[in-house]
Amino acid sequence: MGAPGSPCAPLLLLTLLGCLLSAVLAEWVKVQDEVTGYLGQEVILPCHFAATNQGTNIQVSQVNWVKETGGKKQNVAVYHPKQGHYYPTEPGSDRIHFRTLSLEDATLIISRLLVSDEGTYTCRFAAYPLGDEDGVTNLVVLAKPTNTAKPQEVKIGNLEAPVAVCTSANGRPPARITWQSDLNGNASVSEVANADGTVTVTSQYRLVPTREANGKSITCVIEHKTLPQPESIPVTLSILYPPEVSIEGYDDNWYLSRNEAVLVCSAKGNPLPTEFTWSTTSGPLPKTAVAQGSRLVVRNVDTSVNTTFICQATNRVGQVSTELVVFVRDKPNLDGAGTTGGIIGGLIAAIVALAVVATGILICRQQQKNRMEREDDDLEGPPAYKPPPPCQLSDEGQQVNSPPEAESTPLKTLFFEPSTTDGHFGGVTATTMEEAPRYHELPTLEEREAAGNAAPSPEDEYLDQINPIYDALSFAAAEEEMALTPIATDKAFVMSRAMYV
Repeated sequence: MGAPGSPCAPLLLLTLLGCLLSAVLAEWVKVQDEVTGYLGQEVILPCHFAATNQGTNIQVSQVNWVKETGGKKQNVAVYHPKQGHYYPTEPGSDRIHFRTLSLEDATLIISRLLVSDEGTYTCRFAAYPLGDEDGVTNLVVLAKPTNTAKPQEVKIGNLEAPVAVCTSANGRPPARITWQSDLNGNASVSEVANADGTVTVTSQYRLVPTREANGKSITCVIEHKTLPQPESIPVTLSILYPPEVSIEGYDDNWYLSRNEAVLVCSAKGNPLPTEFTWSTTSGPLPKTAVAQGSRLVVRNVDTSVNTTFICQATNRVGQVSTELVVFVRDKPNLDGAGTTGGIIGGLIAAIVALAVVATGILICRQQQKNRMEREDDDLEGPPAYKPPPPCQLSDEGQQVNSPPEAESTPLKTLFFEPSTTDGHFGGVTATTMEEAPRYHELPTLEEREAAGNAAPSPEDEYLDQINPIYDALSFAAAEEEMALTPIATDKAFVMSRAMYV
């Protein structure tokens, strides 16, 4: 390097400035690092040269695109302001073309995208005095596959066989296929490259085919770059097996002259049996028996029906037959009817018993409720029995007239009669408490009848209705005082026992 002031110094300075300018201009070529396109569709490769907008003296003379595949480079599009545009790989075709014919915008459009279009593309500007300025874009071509899954019909057997197949056709890149299943099966995968560059992936699900596997569901799961999430396709397995046959409808009660007896040939299989054949071990059907598909109708039971019937069911896998022995009786079998009647009668009896129990429970609950309500009424209101009517008190100085019956029938309650004793109580003279008999000490109606006495008087019947509890309450607290203090005789006084509540 030369010393400052030497002739080489300006040259060195210009070289450094040129290198710095080239580095800056390289950033002005704007492209996308990677562009994704879909097979058969249109893709856009953006490219812009921004140096011409900065007021510099840089001049662009030509624009071109170069494709590199497998280490080999090839021009695919060229534009010159005087010479025009040209597409070397597809001359005369509009599949590849510039979006605008400009030295600033070199955006390239590729229509009807092919797998062969995938590769690395370089957008190049010929700029004076800097030379060529490049921008590189990687084009990736994808193909969305067509996904299907279906069962494979296979006959029941002991060897492993493919029971379902899942296909992801014409995809790019190849799809990934897995299975979701509760069965003990295995999966195998194969790939086939197509002429257009796509790949078809096929997966088979294999297991030992059994009756239990028929109708089971498994799921094919497909993952691909073009799918936002994995695609799941359910598959219902179809295992083919011959019919399973049984004869129903015989009740062991076929008797002579019975009408319209019916047998049904019940058959299962995959596919379902569509052909039924009726016969007997002795040959053709009796004249009174008519075959109606899976049903055999016996119009009139006679001795010819006393035989062994055969039903044969057929599907495309095979034929299976079964037999039923019919015994014709001279008379109806009442044992079976009695058993049936007993069952029905037992059910009816059980229902009636349940109804009786439920009714009894409801009645008991209602009685308990009523009893509780009566107890509440007894605690809150007056006594439930009818109290005796109070005696009418006469006016002051007027004596109370007694009914005629009272003159001959003495009262048997704790009433007070006039006396000349010195004791007074409430203005009424009374006998001592020891002389007055208590209610519970009086003979009852039953005791008088047992003793042979005459019928009780109305007063005795009335007094018998009074609750004995009031005997202990009648003047219990005032016995001693009343014995010492005579009751005045100037006015009659009677108090009902019902007042002591």
